Amino acid sequence: MMTDPVADLLTRIRNASAARHRRVVVPSSNVKVAVAKILTQEGFIAGYTVTDDQPQANLVMGLKYTGKANPVITNLERISKPGRRVYVGYREIPWVRSGLGISIVSTPKGVMTGRQARKEQVGGEHLCNVW
Repeated sequence: MMTDPVADLLTRIRNASAARHRRVVVPSSNVKVAVAKILTQEGFIAGYTVTDDQPQANLVMGLKYTGKANPVITNLERISKPGRRVYVGYREIPWVRSGLGISIVSTPKGVMTGRQARKEQVGGEHLCNVW
């Protein structure tokens, strides 16, 4: 049984980009799809689709690379873990790499970037940072 699906997602993306894979396949969940949507909107991955496999749907994400096959995603950092949840108010949401990266926050209004959460003045669980 998997205890931390978001950490598993981030690790699979990290490993696939290190191995220069074009795509990565992970078991799907609503939170993972929301994170994939944010990564697509912010330009970190090429896109995503959800397959309707049985018994578990899969999330397929296309990875992006720059010039000489350098991954667009430099690093993914899990902040809130099952053993230690990290909650932030909208004023405490950190800037990641002086605005070059993004923080992903799970709020009552859904999963969103730190920038969106600050704009909507809503805090929540600080899931991860991506740069």
